[in-house]
Amino acid sequence: MDLRSELLKSIWYGFTALDLEKSGKVSKSQLKVLSHNLCTVLSIPHDPVALEEHFRDDDDGPVSSQGYMPYLNKYILDKVEEGCFVKEQVDELCWTLTAKKNYKPEKDNKNVLPAKDAFSLWCLFNFLSEDKYPLVMVPDEVEYLLKKMCMAMSVELNCVELEDFISKDTVQQNGFTVWSFLEMMNSGKVTRGMDQKITSMAIEEVYREIVGDVLKEGYLWKKGQLRRNWKERWFTLRPGTLAYYTSEERKERQGNIPLDGDCCVEVLPDRDGKRCMFCLKTLSKTYEMSASDTKQRQEWTAAIQTAIRLHTEGKTSLHKDLKLKRREQREQRERRRLAKEEELQRFRALQEEKEHKLAELELLKEAQRQAQALLEQDEMRRRQQHDEMQQALEVQLREAEESRASMQAEMILKEEEAERQRKRIKELEGLQTSLEEALHQEIKARQDEEVFRYAQTGLLSEEEEKMKALMALQDEQEEYIRKTQREKQELRQEMENKTRALEEAQRQLEEVRANRHRVDQDVVAAQRKLRQASTNVKHWNVQMNRLMRPVGPGEKRSSGGSFSSFQIPSQRDPGLRLRQRSEGQDEESKENVDSSGAGLGCEGERRLSQTSNGGMDIP
Repeated sequence: MDLRSELLKSIWYGFTALDLEKSGKVSKSQLKVLSHNLCTVLSIPHDPVALEEHFRDDDDGPVSSQGYMPYLNKYILDKVEEGCFVKEQVDELCWTLTAKKNYKPEKDNKNVLPAKDAFSLWCLFNFLSEDKYPLVMVPDEVEYLLKKMCMAMSVELNCVELEDFISKDTVQQNGFTVWSFLEMMNSGKVTRGMDQKITSMAIEEVYREIVGDVLKEGYLWKKGQLRRNWKERWFTLRPGTLAYYTSEERKERQGNIPLDGDCCVEVLPDRDGKRCMFCLKTLSKTYEMSASDTKQRQEWTAAIQTAIRLHTEGKTSLHKDLKLKRREQREQRERRRLAKEEELQRFRALQEEKEHKLAELELLKEAQRQAQALLEQDEMRRRQQHDEMQQALEVQLREAEESRASMQAEMILKEEEAERQRKRIKELEGLQTSLEEALHQEIKARQDEEVFRYAQTGLLSEEEEKMKALMALQDEQEEYIRKTQREKQELRQEMENKTRALEEAQRQLEEVRANRHRVDQDVVAAQRKLRQASTNVKHWNVQMNRLMRPVGPGEKRSSGGSFSSFQIPSQRDPGLRLRQRSEGQDEESKENVDSSGAGLGCEGERRLSQTSNGGMDIP
C-alpha cells in the first residue's frame, strides 16, 4: 500500500463528512476549504482558483467524489513529496471532520474511549482496512488487531463476545465499518473492565508498532564511543534505523544508527559487570549494548535482524508486508474453498450420473428378469402345448383313419406355431443383446471414472513440478546470497587497503612529529645559549663598571677596614657623571638582554650582540 492510497483513505472520510445530505456530492465552497487545509498539512502551495478553473464547465451545484478525484490527483496528490510533511497531521484533519459528524459515543457510558485513543483506533482501522470503498475491515483483521491489543494488556481475547458481534447480519455481509468497530470498543466487552490507562497504553503501543513502523522499543544499556562508560538509553527500532533517546518521552534524541545489509548482530559474553550483552556492527562503528535478561536480548537481536532484512529487501514497513501476506493467505483459502466446492460439485454430478446409470442398469436387470420369466412361461406353455399336441396326436393316430385331410391341416397349423416360436426366440435373443449393450455402457462409465482419477493424478504431478520450480527459485536465491557475500568480501579487501594507506599516513605523521620535536629541542638549546649569553653580558658589565669607576681628588682610603672618612663628591665632578652614565647604560643593556631572551634563532643572537656592544661603548 503506497502513500497515495493511505492519504486517499483519510481524505475519503473527510469528503464523506462534508456530504451532510448523503447524496454523494459536496459543495464547491466546502471543497475549497478542504483543499486549502490539505495543502497546508501536506506542505504544498495552494492555488485558490484551480478548483474553479477545473470545474469551469460545470454548474454551481455540488461536486461528486468522481468529479473531485481528478482535481485531487492533479493539484494535490501529484505534488506530494514523501518526507516533507507529517502523515499524522493529515489524519488528525480528516478525523476532526469525520468524528464531528459520525462519532457520537454515549456520554453516560464509563467505558467510552478518550478522543486520542479513538483517533489511534481510527488510524489503525484505515491501515488494516481493505483497499476498496466504502472502507471496511474483514473479521480476520479485526481479530488480529484485538489480539495485538490484548497481548499488550497481557490478557486473553474474549472470542465469544467477538463472535457474537460478528454474527450480526450487517457485519457478515459487509464487514466491519470504523464506526461499528469503535462502537464495539466503547461497549467494554472486549476490554472486560480493564483500567482506562492500561487500555490507552496498549492502544498507543499497538499504534506505534503498526502505524508508526516501530518494530521494538525499550530501555538498554549502551557503551559510549568516547568515554567508554555505560548509560541507560531508550531505544526505538524501525526498518532501516535504530534511534536512542535519554528517556522514554523521546524528547532528546542522542543518536541514530542506520541499518543496512552490511550491519550484523552478535551475542557477546558477560564482562565489565554487564550481562546479556550483544553488539551491533556497522561499517564504521561497533555499538555494544546490554539487555535486562536473556529473553530481552534474544528479542532485540531478532528484531534488529528483521529490520536489516526489511531494509535489504527494500521494504519500509513490516506490518504492510504482513498485511499483504495475510490478504494473500485469505485469497488462497478462498480459492481453495472455491476449488473444493467446484470439485465437490463435479463429484456430485458424477455421483448422480453414476446413480442414474445404476438405476438404468437395475431397470435393465429387471427387464431381463421379466423377459426370463416370460421365456419360462412360454416354455411352460410350449411344453403344455407339446403335451396337448402329443395327446392330440395320439387321438389323431387313433383317429388317423378318420380323415387324411384333417391331419394335413393340423400339421400346417403346427408348422405355423413353430415359426411363431422361432420368431419369439429371435426376439428374446435381441433383448439379450440390448442387455449386453447396457452392461458395456456400465463398463464404459467405470472407465470414465478411472480417467477422472488419472486426471487427478496429473494435477498432483503438476503440483510436484511447481514444487520443483519453487526449489529452483530457492537455489537462485542462495546463489544471489553467495554473490552478495563475495561482494562483501571485496568491500572488506578494499577497506583493508584503505587501512594500510591510513597506517602509512600515520607513520609519515609520526616522522613529522619527530622532526618537530627535534626542532623544538634545537629552539630550547638556542634559548639556553641566549640565557647564558645574557648572564655573561651582565657579568661583563659589572666588571666593566668596577674597572671604569674613577677615584675622586682628595679621596683617601680608610685604614683598618672602616669608611668613616668617606666623602661624597660634588655634582660637578666629571668622574661622577661618567659613572652615572655608565650605570644608565648598564640598566639599558639589561632591559635589552631581557627583551632579546624572548626571541628565537639568529634574530635573538643579533639583538644580544647589539646590546652587548652598546653596553661596552664608553662616551
